[in-house]
Amino acid sequence: MGDCQSLGDCDDQRIGRIYEYLDGALSREDLGEIKAHLDGCTDCASEYDLECVIRSVVKRSCKEAAPDTLKAAILSRLHEGRPAAV
Repeated sequence: MGDCQSLGDCDDQRIGRIYEYLDGALSREDLGEIKAHLDGCTDCASEYDLECVIRSVVKRSCKEAAPDTLKAAILSRLHEGRPAAV
């Protein structure tokens, strides 16, 4: 296992490929290349793991619903045409 970023092998472009990998935006050949790289590079594997956690938290947060009272207050203000009190 290597620390390729400290060796200069991993640049922003390679890190960007990790995001493409997570998004499912790579060809089959590129998927294999990135997977092999993640298996051998602790820095990039850590970046991958961190991004997985971030995406999981964001996804979970997007499922939370606003309270009905908040929705009603927003709709009421929209219909009245006045700004919300701060």
